[in-house]
Amino acid sequence: MAAELSFFPVDNGDMTLLTLESGKVILIDCNIRDIAGDDPPPDVLKQLKDRLKKDSDGRYFVDAFLLSHPDQDHCRGFASAFYLGDPADYPASSNKILIKELWSSPLIFRRKKRHETLCSDASAFNDEARRRVRAYRASPYGVIDGNRIQIMGEDEGGKQQGLESIVVKADTYFRMLCGLTQFDFRAYLLAPQPQGTEEEEEVRSKNNSSVIVRFEVAAGGKADACRFLTGGDADVTIWERLWDRHKNAPEPLRYDVLQVPHHCSWHCLSYDSIRDYGDKAKISPDAKSALSQTLRFARLVASCKAISPDDSDPPSHRAMQEYTAIAKADEGRFYETADYNGEPFELEITVAGPSPKTVRTGSGSGAGGAGTTSAVGGAVLGHG
Repeated sequence: MAAELSFFPVDNGDMTLLTLESGKVILIDCNIRDIAGDDPPPDVLKQLKDRLKKDSDGRYFVDAFLLSHPDQDHCRGFASAFYLGDPADYPASSNKILIKELWSSPLIFRRKKRHETLCSDASAFNDEARRRVRAYRASPYGVIDGNRIQIMGEDEGGKQQGLESIVVKADTYFRMLCGLTQFDFRAYLLAPQPQGTEEEEEVRSKNNSSVIVRFEVAAGGKADACRFLTGGDADVTIWERLWDRHKNAPEPLRYDVLQVPHHCSWHCLSYDSIRDYGDKAKISPDAKSALSQTLRFARLVASCKAISPDDSDPPSHRAMQEYTAIAKADEGRFYETADYNGEPFELEITVAGPSPKTVRTGSGSGAGGAGTTSAVGGAVLGHG
């Protein structure tokens, strides 16, 4: 089957499904809102299930669920939509989605707790991650789907002793999924980085530290047909530090598809508030460099509400203009999920790279105005 990326219409939030050629699926974040009322949001849970398979027991499942960070707009609906607990106890009457393997970072939770209280869905995710770690410690060689976990990033103080085989270190590649090596994807973990000085940890905590991963997705025999960079809500400080670390060898930051961080927030590119500084607000050259490592015909996708030239941030109209310019520099394109009439924006990945799968006419609030999409030799014409 064809590899695909599906960006669900979740307003200012993230929910992205990566489907591999093998049919395995990796879900990144969720923002499943209540669909009751006179003007409900799109039913993204139904849209997700329409793209999932059922296992031999009739259960919907994802092969992996990655939580970029524990903000509510990245985990809303987690406890109600996904099965939590030992898969052996899955109720026959349940319609919840089974997660074969969690991808979780204890560092992200710890940094979040320093400044904010976890929402109920984030707490549920954290509890499930801890349960799976206990299951692994109890039987490292007997863990089954539904109890699996991979830990994104090294923790401090020997907390991961005995867990080394399920810890992914920063600045390394990994291609394990559900206990098996995969040959249709490879991923590079850029963040979170290991614990630093107290001052550095404070900076990371206050600047929306997130799990940042660059996927290489195979298609048609080409191992890196699509390089997909996703980074949750990582703000300007994090991108500056990534550039400082990789500027001499920026390959891990290069992408065909960028999930624009923090719903097209200006503060991923700048420390200055546009409200305070207006047109004098300055961009961080290093943060912009980190986010400008485009490959030809790159697609930059902002998961956000409709962008308009007002003071709302996120999304930021000026940030949209910057990302549009970044994309155009390599004949690429900027997209916003609000432009697709409540349907997911989808990219099909072939040996020629990623190209829009669906043709939609949107609100026209993003770059280029309303219209249609046509993929020609990897280039995009019109507004898709």
